[in-house]
Amino acid sequence: MSSRRLAREYALQTLYYSEAGKLTQNDAVMFVNSFFENLDEQHFAFCKDIVQGVNKNKKEIDGIISSFSKNWSLERMSSVDRAILRMATYELVFSPDKTPIAAIIDESVELAKKYSTENSGKFLNGILDKIKTKRNG
Repeated sequence: MSSRRLAREYALQTLYYSEAGKLTQNDAVMFVNSFFENLDEQHFAFCKDIVQGVNKNKKEIDGIISSFSKNWSLERMSSVDRAILRMATYELVFSPDKTPIAAIIDESVELAKKYSTENSGKFLNGILDKIKTKRNG
């Protein structure tokens, strides 16, 4: 597994635990810091950027996701799917120059396949493709 994929997995875990109420936003940063020994400096910074970026821009990110997820409110989605969508939307919209768009979507689909339901990958891919198209349009 690549270090970048591992960094995304750690970011997903952090955001999931934050949403589940097991971590406050301040605790989330400390939680990410516990991953430092497993990631090199570059990938640790990448993980931390995703977590902090999602937390800082969560309201706007949720608005973007909601506008493209017709018939599926954020509350109706699983916590894992929400966290993955927030991460990917943050990367697509707020830091698009750091990672190729195709890699963001591919990694998100792979995380969904690994941590969510059988159909989550297709569901997330559809929403992220709409966000990507709108961003580039």
